[in-house]
Amino acid sequence: MDTSTLTQKGQVTIPAGIRKRLGLRMGDRVAFLQEGDRIVVKPVHQKIDAAFGLVKARRSASLADFERAIKDSASR
Repeated sequence: MDTSTLTQKGQVTIPAGIRKRLGLRMGDRVAFLQEGDRIVVKPVHQKIDAAFGLVKARRSASLADFERAIKDSASR
């Protein structure tokens, strides 16, 4: 059984073995679900829509730029 200690701020560290089994990395979100008298920790997988706007483009692209890129890609 993996254990962790509750800090004064109410934080716990998820043990390395559990993080590895869940595929968790720094910055990932987790959900805490109550199932009867148990608490289940599950990774939160966000949909791609949630990431919209996070990446800023270095420059803008016109519709013509997109059409040209599509044509170039199709001809290869």
